Amino acid sequence: QVQLVESGGASVQPGGSLTLSCTGSKSPLDYWTVAWFRQAPGKEREGVACISVSGGTHTYYATSAKGRFTIYGTRGNNTVYLQMDSLTPEDTAVYSCAAGVVCRVTQWVFSPDPADFRSWGQGTRVAVSS
Repeated sequence: QVQLVESGGASVQPGGSLTLSCTGSKSPLDYWTVAWFRQAPGKEREGVACISVSGGTHTYYATSAKGRFTIYGTRGNNTVYLQMDSLTPEDTAVYSCAAGVVCRVTQWVFSPDPADFRSWGQGTRVAVSS
């Protein structure tokens, strides 16, 4: 198990950028895949991005995140990041990171089963508005 703490959430204007951090009690990528999820008010939780460093670095994104979000991190580093660019009001949500066993994909789109992720952070809030 690993304890995860997110940070970096803030209020930003549309078109702005934000980088979220997910810091583990130990280097999460040494042992697990790491993903970012988000949940907007009144909506279901959505998997946003996932990274695995087994056999090389592999990253996967939800359709809503492709081309705008970047997940990155390395072995031996306690922090995994989510860089978010070109933010829109639809990106407003609580963002959580999680450590798990696999990045499930369907046609190269991140399509997670939350049951694959055993350790979760408490979340950090992102609000995009003018």
